[in-house]
Amino acid sequence: MPRTADPMPRSEPRPVPPIGVKISTDMERRSYGLRARARWTDPASKRRVIRTEIVTDEAAAHAFFDDLRNSSVKGMDVSMTLLEFVTSIGDRWARGLDPTSTADTYSFGLKLRVLPALGHLPVSQITAGMIDRTIDEWETRYGASTIKNTIAPMVRVLDEAVRDGLLTMNPAKNRAKRSLSRNAFREQPAEGASPRAHAIPDLATLNKVAAACARVHQSYSDFVMLAALLAARSSEVSGLQVGDVLFDKNIIVIRRQIFPGKGGLITKATKNRKERRVPILDPLRPVLIRLTTGKDSNDQLLTGPKGGVLTTATVRDATNWDQLVIDIGLPDLTRHGLRHTGATWLADAGVPLHVLQDILGHASIETTRGYLHPDDRHLASAAEQANAFLSRSALPASKSKAAQQRQARGL
Repeated sequence: MPRTADPMPRSEPRPVPPIGVKISTDMERRSYGLRARARWTDPASKRRVIRTEIVTDEAAAHAFFDDLRNSSVKGMDVSMTLLEFVTSIGDRWARGLDPTSTADTYSFGLKLRVLPALGHLPVSQITAGMIDRTIDEWETRYGASTIKNTIAPMVRVLDEAVRDGLLTMNPAKNRAKRSLSRNAFREQPAEGASPRAHAIPDLATLNKVAAACARVHQSYSDFVMLAALLAARSSEVSGLQVGDVLFDKNIIVIRRQIFPGKGGLITKATKNRKERRVPILDPLRPVLIRLTTGKDSNDQLLTGPKGGVLTTATVRDATNWDQLVIDIGLPDLTRHGLRHTGATWLADAGVPLHVLQDILGHASIETTRGYLHPDDRHLASAAEQANAFLSRSALPASKSKAAQQRQARGL
């Protein structure tokens, strides 16, 4: 039933009947509508609490009273909006998430997309159809990754609403599964979805990218070479220390990553929380010698023009990256494309799949398999075998037809 706005500002917490209290109610006709009033005694303070709402008719008043009675059963305001509910539960929906990466990404999705679209709605009135239409609209504006990072926190928040009794089931779960699987189906078969498609074609082109960055500052050029020739994530390049370079073993140990977070830079373990060893390739050796000379083992391997830690955002802004790669003829090259570059070259060099998996730090070998060059030679061989078979099967029929013709001529 429709109701007018509650006289109490929505930014202030509205009184909710404690569990088990007795609620008395009354209605009074006013010039501006029907005033519905509920009263109860707080068992802790013994103070009388009053909550009123202006409604359009008696049915709406009774619905208001029923909501308060339900609230006294559940111990929370069952009429609260999604925004009010998110505010009331704080970070409870983010339990179990990595607070320095996934939780931040999901939090942005919740604040920038979910709450602007659905935050004004009472939680109890959010339906699967509303969520379907909302996600449909998101899919016209955002990529698959952004949608995933938006749907995931919405599902988690509504899971909390189910636990608190505001919903009997989560209306976002089924649609979330369909949406994410549809995006996966849509992206996987495309040739351009392969990580190989985002790689630099050869070393000469990589040197061209590095030289363009060096015109701004040498550190940006070094960042490019390290990311590509170590097949490393940008945050892992940022986290390298001099002691991670082991010239005697010809390897670099990737132990940590550094990236911007709440309150400044955050240092933590690698994505899979495991150290990994990457071979030092010859084109990278002069860069490493220059970067390690005269430094202590705990020093940052790579620092920016002012001595600070370089991040992918720093490189992007300082080099005007988007225009730089357009000028070079690689308009789609991202900083993460440098990692794809190194992985692709190692795969094309014939590095065994399980070794490549260790170098890249992939949890699944199927992820690593995406860097292998598509080999269609077996298809050509299959075609040759099939054509030979078809030729043999057609031969007797041809002979039989010729014999019939000779017989017809009386030969």
